[in-house]
Order: sequence, then C-alpha cells, then structure tokens
Amino acid sequence: MEFKFTELGHDHFAFRNEKSGDTLAEITWTQMADVMVVEHTFVDPSLRGQGIAKQLLDRTADYARENQYRIEPVCSYVVTAFERSNEYDDLKV
Repeated sequence: MEFKFTELGHDHFAFRNEKSGDTLAEITWTQMADVMVVEHTFVDPSLRGQGIAKQLLDRTADYARENQYRIEPVCSYVVTAFERSNEYDDLKV
C-alpha cells in the first residue's frame, strides 16, 4: 500500500492512503525540531488485520531515518510497537 506525505498544518504532518476522498489509513505527527511526536494511527475497519498500521509505522520510521529525526511515540499503537520490538531503538528519544 502506498502512503502519501501530507502537510496538515503548521508542523503537523501525516502519511495517508486515500481513496475517493476517504482516508483509509494514516499516521500523524507534530514536528518539533528533530523530533516527530507521533500522535495518531488510523486504519479503516475494512483493512484491519492486514499489517497496515505496521506499514504506516515503518514508512514513518524510514522518513525519520532519512531526515535524521527521532520519534516520540504518543499513539498507543506506536508506544506498544516501540516497547515490543528493538527494530526502532535507533529512533527513540
């Protein structure tokens, strides 16, 4: 699944997948200097159970690495993923 980088407002960004104007999946964050405060992850009920949230997080992690940012998880999904896996240790604040 492809995710489009979207500016939501001043220092507020997302990766989204949309179809016909409807958001099917997204992860949002507020950019604070070199820290991405990840606040929200959403996956449409029709897509749940397919690993879409992990794909969103992985795309966000790639973006953070590309830009030498760190991630501060606030979203419960991201908090849990950070706790359960060392895959994101290099991004932790």
